[in-house]
Amino acid sequence: MDDIRIERSGAVGLVIMARAEANNSSRPQTLREICEAVDELTADETIRAIILAADGKHFSAGADFAFLDDLTRMDTAAIRHQVYTHFQGAARRLYHCPKPTIALVQGAAVTVGCELALACDFRIVADGAFFQESWVKLGIMPPLGGTYLLPRLIGMTRAADMCLRGRAVKAEEALAIGLATELVAPDALRSRGLELADELARAAPLAYSAIKTALRRGGETSMDAEWSANLPQQALLLTSADFREGLAAVRDRRPPEFGGT
Repeated sequence: MDDIRIERSGAVGLVIMARAEANNSSRPQTLREICEAVDELTADETIRAIILAADGKHFSAGADFAFLDDLTRMDTAAIRHQVYTHFQGAARRLYHCPKPTIALVQGAAVTVGCELALACDFRIVADGAFFQESWVKLGIMPPLGGTYLLPRLIGMTRAADMCLRGRAVKAEEALAIGLATELVAPDALRSRGLELADELARAAPLAYSAIKTALRRGGETSMDAEWSANLPQQALLLTSADFREGLAAVRDRRPPEFGGT
């Protein structure tokens, strides 16, 4: 694996995004490796809890720009395959994992990074971290579950503020509104994450899995329906002129001029 690495600490498995030089931006390879790592740790009977973490300054600054550029040249079928197989695949694995999952968030958790963190059971955030669903600024939508999970975590008004305006939510606010589980100093992020993971690893696995499943079921219309509904819409948006304009505007560091096409 080139984009991530797996570490083990007792009964805790860590999936660590390791592209610090690229601010842990996500590309298909990154998400494919996360899928493989979560599958490996889920199947490992010695692992009782899983942590999703990242090297460097940022948890994940969003999708890799070269990959976003590639999307402008893909047809709808290819886009659906990329989003479903790799990107939604990682979110699905974290969300449905029968074991405890914890995201350790420092710096930016933007778009893909935000939605992967949302798919975990717990989010421990460091001072200075922030969550941002800024898809709309590129002329596209959150396809990995944020439009489903955010209203249930923080309420419809705040979810709309994040998704429709692309507003960043800083660590202190994230804790206050229930988006974050705990707020810690940056140098305590990993130690606190391991401490919580060790606690959860000692929980009764069958009971934990059953309760987690019941909590998910109790709040769903269903999540699978949300994922399925988002795929064709995102595929259309990624072939739009607005997406190309949003991408160019970010590259040129100017406000986008969306035309609705």
